[in-house]
Amino acid sequence: MRSDKIVIVGGGSAGWMTAATLKKCFPFKEITVIESPTHPTVGVGESTLGQINEWFTLLDINEDDWMKFCDASLKLSIRFTDWAGKNTHSFHYPFGNAYLQRTEFNINDWYVKKALHPNTPVTDFVDCFFPAMQLVYQNKITTNSQNSFPEWRYDSDVAYHFDATKFGIWLRDNYCIPKGVNLINDSINENIVVDNNGVEYLTLNSGKKIFADLFIDCTGWKKLLISAVGTSFIKYDHYLPNNKAWATKIPYTNKDKELQPFTDCTALSNGWVWNIPLWSRIGSGYVFSDKFISSDQALLDFKEHLAIKYQPSLIEQLEFKIIDMDIGIHEKIFNKNVCAIGLSAGFIEPLESNGLFTVHEFLNQLIKTLSKQEINELDIDGFNRGCRGGYQSFAEFVGLHYSLSPRNDSAYWVDVTSRKIIQHEIIPGSYLNYGYENFLFERNIKNFYSVNSGGTCFIATGLGSFPITKFDLKRIGFRENFDFSRMNYIFENWSKNIEAWKNAALNCDTLHNFLKKKYNE
Repeated sequence: MRSDKIVIVGGGSAGWMTAATLKKCFPFKEITVIESPTHPTVGVGESTLGQINEWFTLLDINEDDWMKFCDASLKLSIRFTDWAGKNTHSFHYPFGNAYLQRTEFNINDWYVKKALHPNTPVTDFVDCFFPAMQLVYQNKITTNSQNSFPEWRYDSDVAYHFDATKFGIWLRDNYCIPKGVNLINDSINENIVVDNNGVEYLTLNSGKKIFADLFIDCTGWKKLLISAVGTSFIKYDHYLPNNKAWATKIPYTNKDKELQPFTDCTALSNGWVWNIPLWSRIGSGYVFSDKFISSDQALLDFKEHLAIKYQPSLIEQLEFKIIDMDIGIHEKIFNKNVCAIGLSAGFIEPLESNGLFTVHEFLNQLIKTLSKQEINELDIDGFNRGCRGGYQSFAEFVGLHYSLSPRNDSAYWVDVTSRKIIQHEIIPGSYLNYGYENFLFERNIKNFYSVNSGGTCFIATGLGSFPITKFDLKRIGFRENFDFSRMNYIFENWSKNIEAWKNAALNCDTLHNFLKKKYNE
C-alpha cells in the first residue's frame, strides 16, 4: 500500500502530534485531520518524560514557542510517596545521567554503602548520583550554563507539565495548519464502511465521503477505526488492575511553594493520587480499581486526601470528573490500512507519565514505516512488533511498582503486591530480562545494574530491594579480590559533592520566578 493521502480521525494531543510529525517528515504527503466540534478530548495527560525533547527537536519546536499558551511548567523528576507503606517516606526517579566520577563499580557503589552502613536512607541513592536533586528539593531551576550540576542538561533532562488539550490546540493553529495540514470540522458516522483492504471510506455527518490511502485512528477509547477492521484488544488487567480515576483542577493557594518541579504520586489504601503542578493551577487525580472500592467511596477518599493540604471550603468548590480507563493494547496497532495512535492504540495507566510518551514513541516507529514508498505486510508487522515491545516493557515496569511494594494494609495492596510479574508468570519482557532480574541476580558486581536501562533501580531501591546485602560483601570481595572498606573515601566524597550541589542550588531561581521571567509576568 501507499501512504500519499493520510486521514487522521480525532484531534486532541494525539491527533495533532500525529499530524505535526507526519507533515514535518513527509511535507509532500496530503495530511487531513477530521476533528469533531462536539466530542471533547480526555485532556488529562498533563505530565511528560524527558524523551519528549527528542520529538520537539525532530519537529524544530522550541519550548518558548508553546509553553505559555499551554500553561506549562518544568519537571525534573517523579516522586513516590507512601509506596513503601502508609506514612513512611518519599523517593524520587530523577531525569538525566548519573554522575559516576571517582566510583569503583559505578552505580553499584551505593549498594555497597548501604550494605556497610544499613542506616543509610534510600533517598541517599539519588542524592549521591544526581546533582539536580538539590534543585528539586529547593523548588529551583537553572539552565546550568556554568555546569554547576554535572551530567545534567536543561535541554534534554527537563520534562514538562502542561495542559494537553491546549497543547493540541497550539499544534493545530500554530504548527499544523500553517504547514499545510487540512482540517475538517465534522464528526464521522460511526458505522465504518470496510472492505478487504481495511476502511473503504468514511462518511461525515454532512454526508460527504472521505477516502484515503491510510487512516489513523486518534478517536481515544472509542477506537472507532481500529476496531472496525477487526483488531482484538488485549487487556492487561491481570497485573494492572486500576481501571478508573477521579480527576480535578486545583487553584494555587501558595504558588511559590506548591509549584514544584516534579510529579508527585502518593499511594493511598486503594490506589494512588497524582499531583501535577501546571503554571496556573494543579492537576490532581485518584487512580483506583472498582474491584476494591466503589467510585463514590473513592471520591470520598480522594477528598479526604486533599483535605490534608487544602481548606475544606476550597475542596467544596472543586469539580470532579470520573474517567473510565481501558487498560491494554490492540493485538495489531497497524492493521490493513488503519493505524492507531494514542488511547486508540492502548493505555497502561497514568503512572510514570506514559500516555504522551507512547504517542511520540509510536510515531517514531510510524515515520520509519512510512519512509518506504510502498508498504508491505512485513513493514506493518515490524511496526506492530516495535510498538508492542515498547509498550509491553513499559507495562511491566509499571507493574513492578506494585509488585515491589511492601504495602499490605488493605485488600487492594495485598492483591496487587502478590501478582507474580517478577517471576515471569504473566509475560516475559525486556524490563524483566534486562532490569530487575539482573539487578538482583547478576554475578559480576560491575554489571549489577545500569542506571540508564529503564528506571528499575530507582523504584526497586526506593522500595527497599538491593542487589548487594551485607551477606554478599565477604563472598563478592573474595571473588573480586577487593576490600570494600576501602570505599569509605568515595562515600566521603559524595557527602562533599552533595553539599556543593546544595549550595549551588541556593543561588538558582525558584521555579516560580524562573517561569515568571520566561513568561514576562
